[in-house]
Amino acid sequence: MLDSLTSRRGRLRALAGLTMAVAAYASHAAHAAHAADWIVSGNDGKYQRVEGRDTYPDNPAPDTLTLLDASRFPPQVKVQVEVENGIQGPPQAVAITPDASVALVGAPTRYDREAKKLLMDAFVQVVDLQATPPAVTRLDIASHPQGIAIDRSGRLALVACVDGSVAVLGIAGNRVTLIDTLKIAQKRLAGVSFTHDGAHALVALRDEQGVAVLDIADGRVTDSGARLSSGVAPYTIDVSSDGRWAVVSDVGLAGLPAYPGKLAGDADTVTLIDVSRTPFRAVQHVTVPSLPEGVAISPDGKWIGVQAMDGSNLTPDNGGRHARGKVLLFAIRDGRAVQVAEASGGEAAQGIVFSADSKYLIVQFNVEKQLAFYAVNGGHLRDTRQRISLTGGPSSLRTTPR
Repeated sequence: MLDSLTSRRGRLRALAGLTMAVAAYASHAAHAAHAADWIVSGNDGKYQRVEGRDTYPDNPAPDTLTLLDASRFPPQVKVQVEVENGIQGPPQAVAITPDASVALVGAPTRYDREAKKLLMDAFVQVVDLQATPPAVTRLDIASHPQGIAIDRSGRLALVACVDGSVAVLGIAGNRVTLIDTLKIAQKRLAGVSFTHDGAHALVALRDEQGVAVLDIADGRVTDSGARLSSGVAPYTIDVSSDGRWAVVSDVGLAGLPAYPGKLAGDADTVTLIDVSRTPFRAVQHVTVPSLPEGVAISPDGKWIGVQAMDGSNLTPDNGGRHARGKVLLFAIRDGRAVQVAEASGGEAAQGIVFSADSKYLIVQFNVEKQLAFYAVNGGHLRDTRQRISLTGGPSSLRTTPR
């Protein structure tokens, strides 16, 4: 059975060294929010990848949500709270409101040890970050949630689900409600992001291919019917703050349901989409190493960061196996993405985001249970060697809406 919220909060107090003074945070958050660079990381404590194999060790740590402030370097962990979260799916299954008062957490999973089976739940977790300690409630949406996005007003959220539906959530203070469910596909959806003006959203059609364009007006979300070209198994989506570009990671055959073939870590793609005018259109497919799990556009609209597994998810007997993945940096020049830098990454790493000042990339090292930080400077990419250790493998990563 699921643990009660009371016991979950009790175990929260045992996470010494990671949770900082919640009461102090709550008292000053309203004053500091304008200067802070809030980022949330969802962390899967029950799962451990061992040389490309899925394992669920005995006596695992709880799944958690970590709130950090990246307005200074190195970033600081502010709050950690127990939730239910899993690595299965795109690393965009968390979101946070612009004022950092509420976080949403998707991809809730549990491991049934007797049946040796992973169970996927059908609710979104609402984390009230201004409560002391943070309070976690559940909102039933009737399907397993994957990617989550919150718009810049902080009043509307979209949740992409495995049954092909998008759950539309209304946010009023710390209260979150399900206001609509929009069916846009028959199979799994993955990532979702709003355009900067909030008039549209892009949704990755993971199993049916392509990207769906949603229209948004007066809080009502509708399917425009437009579909954009992508590579195989579109996964994560990010949109630039200058309102010009969107980028989609295409994870290839490994992202298709129960793909039966043996994969060797071959190349995949990232798709660049022009969202500066309607109709939106894909303008470029960029070749990248295998499994570009995470992708991000810098807030200044100049750079694209890609976190690719590059065979680090494969077993040692596979000729495509590499010990570590890659972090790639592309410049957007004259409407094209051009690779300018590359650095060694983590093993089977997950999400990636830029800091608000576009000076750093934050990458989730899942196997290592760390957040890693890369400096971006004039087209150069440097691993700072700064790490934040977590109790679970980080699996989803989002900034406040930009």
